[in-house]
Parts: sequence; structure tokens; C-alpha cells
Amino acid sequence: MNTRSEQLAAFDRLLTIMDELREQCPWDRKQTMQTLRHLTIEETYELGDAILDNDLEEVKKELGDILLHIVFYAKIGSETQDFDIADVANGICDKLINRHPHIYGDVKVENEEDVKQNWENIKLKEGKKSVLEGVPNGLPSLVKANRIQDKVAGVGFDWEEPEQVFEKLKEELGELQEEVATNNADKMESEFGDVLFSMVNYARFLKINPENALERTNKKFIKRFQYLEGKAKEAGKSIKDMTLAEMDVYWEEAKQL
Repeated sequence: MNTRSEQLAAFDRLLTIMDELREQCPWDRKQTMQTLRHLTIEETYELGDAILDNDLEEVKKELGDILLHIVFYAKIGSETQDFDIADVANGICDKLINRHPHIYGDVKVENEEDVKQNWENIKLKEGKKSVLEGVPNGLPSLVKANRIQDKVAGVGFDWEEPEQVFEKLKEELGELQEEVATNNADKMESEFGDVLFSMVNYARFLKINPENALERTNKKFIKRFQYLEGKAKEAGKSIKDMTLAEMDVYWEEAKQL
């Protein structure tokens, strides 16, 4: 591993390259925070994929891409004299010190839950009107549901046992079935949302990240379906012309891989 001085030198090298690109490269000169935004989101998802695949070499590369974006935004901020990379770094340092009084102060904690509860209470003291202010509106709904539940649990609004959450899930499933029987599309959608929200909550109690769990299943399904497509092609058949029984043979084969 690199020494601290080598790490700082590498970061200084990146800052220097960013300065040079901003001055000399037509594409880099043209970029704004708005034009970079969608690229940053894309890079973040690519990092997420690499983490799920446990591809550490790819994680390293994607972290580099995201670090470049952070430096890029800071460079743009410095050009308008609003902030620079030092302001960004000092801002997060100050926040971390303030929100970890059990490390940098005299507050005592017993466990992780105490830390999370202190974190949310400190944010309210900093002027936030709601613990949910820190949940971005643009998050995918599944991730947002998880963050909402995690946030409110941090201030004590939570179930006590996983069994209680599972009972709530069964209740919501029953209510969904009632609306399915009435065939009311609006009410079915509402109750289906309640079921998903309860599933996310149950996952949290089981220490499962629902986004990771669903993405694992997505990847598993894609792998198996592509195996099915490949086998069908080898047999000179089109999937749309195959019976479910024929497809199931290849599907079961794929499950054994």
C-alpha cells in the first residue's frame, strides 16, 4: 500500500491534471455542473455494479472516475469563487467531527444504534426541520424507501421485533388481495406500494439491503435467460415459438450452473 505522502502526492497530481484539462481541453472547458450531473449518476451506478460483482479491480477504476467528478465539480466551484476542493474536504471533516461526539467529545455510546440516533438528533440541532430532509427526491423508489425507514428508525420510530414487521407484511398482502378482488386499479397500486414498503422494512430487520437483493436476482435472471436463449439458438429454434415446457428444460439446466 502507498504511504500517506504518496497518497497526497497522487491527489495533488490529479488536481494538477484537472487544472491543465480545464485550461487546454475543449471538451473539459465546456463542461458545467449540469452537463456532468448525468455522467456522475452513471458512474455511481457503475461503481455499484462493480461492488455487487465483488470485482475489486473494477471498484478501483470506478472510484477513480467518481473522484475525478468530485475534483471537476470543485474546480468549477473555484472558478466562480464559490468553493474549492479544500472547502469540500474541510466541510466533510467538520461534519464528521461534529456528528461523532463519542469520538471527538465526551458523549458515551453503547452500540451502532446509539450512534445512528445521535447522528439524526445532531442533524436536527443543526437546523434541519425533519429527519427526512436528507433523503434525496431523485433516489430510485426502492432505495428511497429503505433510506426513509432507516432515517425514522434512527429517532426511535420503528418496530421492536422482525415478527411484528412480518405480521404487518401479511396484513398488507391481505389488503392487496381485497383490492385485487374489486379490480380497482388505483387502490391496487396503492396497496401494492404498501406491500413493497413493508417488504423493504422486513429486509431491513433481516439486515438485508433490498436494492442489493433485487439486483442479485436481476443478474441471476439475466444469466439464466441468456442461457435459455443460447440453447434455443443452438437447437435452431426461436424462443417465441417454444412451449413453456421446452423452455423450462433449459431453465432448469441454467439453475444448475
